[in-house]
Amino acid sequence: MRVLVVEDDEANLYLASFLLEEAGAEVVSARDGASGVRLAAGLLPDVVVMDVSLPGLDGFEALRALRSDARTADMPILAATAFAQPGERERMLRAGFDDYVEKPLDVSTFAARVRAWAGRRGGSKRF
Repeated sequence: MRVLVVEDDEANLYLASFLLEEAGAEVVSARDGASGVRLAAGLLPDVVVMDVSLPGLDGFEALRALRSDARTADMPILAATAFAQPGERERMLRAGFDDYVEKPLDVSTFAARVRAWAGRRGGSKRF
């Protein structure tokens, strides 16, 4: 199972990678939206976890680029954000993300949330 984590904050990237690797996933990372789009199109990961506040191409712009590419259009993409305001999850879903995880990441549920999306793209892969 391959998960692409697109995150510019080193501590958040480390935690997400650690939790996913402990759960048995192969983690690939990008530090900005443009790199995330290139990696997603080239590697075709099973799931993408994307920070929405990225330098340059932000998470929303990166999401639009991935949804407009036939190779990545149906790829599960989870928004990761510290903007835990009422209605934020609904806003992320309306924007086109498949799900939403709050930062700081919940250590007990993060990997399970990603795992739940892992097999949704043309198969039943699980890690």
